[in-house]
Amino acid sequence: MKKFFMFLAVIGLTAISAQYAAAQDAEAASETTVAAAETVDPFNAPAEEVPFHQALKTKFIEGGAGFMSLVIICLILGLALCIERILYLSLSKTNTKKLLAAIEEALQNGGVEAAKEVCRNTRGPVASIFYQGLLRMDQGIEVVEKTVVSYGSVQMSQMESGLSWISLFIAIAPSLGFLGTVIGMIQAFDAIQAAGDISPNVVAGGMKVALITTVGGLIVAVILQIFYNYILSKIDGLTIDMEDASISLVDTLVKYQNK
Repeated sequence: MKKFFMFLAVIGLTAISAQYAAAQDAEAASETTVAAAETVDPFNAPAEEVPFHQALKTKFIEGGAGFMSLVIICLILGLALCIERILYLSLSKTNTKKLLAAIEEALQNGGVEAAKEVCRNTRGPVASIFYQGLLRMDQGIEVVEKTVVSYGSVQMSQMESGLSWISLFIAIAPSLGFLGTVIGMIQAFDAIQAAGDISPNVVAGGMKVALITTVGGLIVAVILQIFYNYILSKIDGLTIDMEDASISLVDTLVKYQNK
């Protein structure tokens, strides 16, 4: 919890520093423009290219440091969970054909204990499922099959751990953007009421806040949704491998028992 609050404090300080730096950049740019206005032809002057990071920082400040900071926090936490899941699933990938061949050879040479040792030395959910099944080999093939199915469900739950939080951030990010849109519209109408006029200059500030926060929330949701679907595809692939390998393990154990 302390690390979380420290993380929020860093985000707040970053937003304040960005706002202060943007104000200094704007003041320096204004002075440069005034100084150069006397010597540069306004009709032939080339358009000044704004660096991408500077434009991004400007839009961040224009969208409101409060709401945009929350949107960025959703992006950071969501990406952290996505990367953790991708690494976990990548390490869970097992060459099932090679593992089955090693187990079959171990059963022929050293029996069930040798097969257990092979599973203990192999990482991944498939090896864990095989080990749980081999532990109950003395209770019969039916018990082994039920154990493999039950423990397969446990491994599935472990692979899907954290996906609910990713889904939460996918839903929260655009919601925060829409909330910023509503607040920006309220600011625009307040400006209209205070000025007694509906000129574009009066409502431009509130409308800009509304649009920038919406765009930020939608971009975060799209990025996290792509990672989320990629994780689901990896889980589906691992699930198919586990089911196919479990059937092959039961067949291997039946052959070993009949011998």
